[in-house]
Amino acid sequence: MSYDDEQGYGSRDSGGRGDGAYSTLGGTRQTRTRLPDGDPGAPHGRRPARNSRSLVMAVGVVVLLVAAIAFANLGGGDSDSPNADPAAPGNSHSDTTGGTAPTAPTGTDPVTGKNGSIATGFAHDEQGAQSAAANYAVALVSADILKPDRRAEIISQVFTAERAGELAEKFSQSYSQSFLDKLGLDRNGNAAEGFTYVSRTVPVGTKLTAYAQSSSRVEVWCTGVFGTAGVSSTNPVSNDWFTMTLELHWVSGDWKVDSFTQKDGPAPVNTDRTASSADEIAKAVEEYGGFTYAR
Repeated sequence: MSYDDEQGYGSRDSGGRGDGAYSTLGGTRQTRTRLPDGDPGAPHGRRPARNSRSLVMAVGVVVLLVAAIAFANLGGGDSDSPNADPAAPGNSHSDTTGGTAPTAPTGTDPVTGKNGSIATGFAHDEQGAQSAAANYAVALVSADILKPDRRAEIISQVFTAERAGELAEKFSQSYSQSFLDKLGLDRNGNAAEGFTYVSRTVPVGTKLTAYAQSSSRVEVWCTGVFGTAGVSSTNPVSNDWFTMTLELHWVSGDWKVDSFTQKDGPAPVNTDRTASSADEIAKAVEEYGGFTYAR
């Protein structure tokens, strides 16, 4: 997500220092010693005031010229001015080719659009592959994947066309009615009245393990909260840590999933934090939305 105004900093150091005749710019600061009054012609006599003023003025003119040149060099042209358009080409706010300031975003924009709630239009590069994997991991372990209607949409949006049909059948077998019963859900993937099913995944980081123009492999380290919130729930909401590995293919101008696997961990040590009530968890899920994830 650069606020430095380099010209303002440069102008203060260059313009401000060059305003006086005894500026430190160029090493012109001097110590003036007044000699005893006497005959101007004597060896240690005081020099005529007119000649002294002329010397000071000459030095001042030189210093101001040096300061003006230094200021022009530090300014960097009109594009760095505080009033310049930050979105204009060549300015540090929009230049992602290496000319950005340290605090400016340096990654590629994550997506160009969305298909429903799932991001689409990922960049055709390593960062785009990692962004796609992070967003797809969230969709594949969401509460909607347990709902047959929403599952069909997710599969068509996330997977390649060649694998969508095969994986749709496998998902249906995995999320059978007996499996849904264990979670307290009906055949449509909905919780009973007074209960809220929670499945919220949060990517912690991504790692690219293989990359080519047509395919890539990305590991996504995730945490999340899963379970059924409600009084007397037999499947209370708890947290989990896992890693998903997604094989991606570049198809029709976007990254799509060809296959994926999941394993436990890495998991940190749990703290002794007091668990929130079922109502608090259910309310949080309803009130706090998710994100579009980018590398």
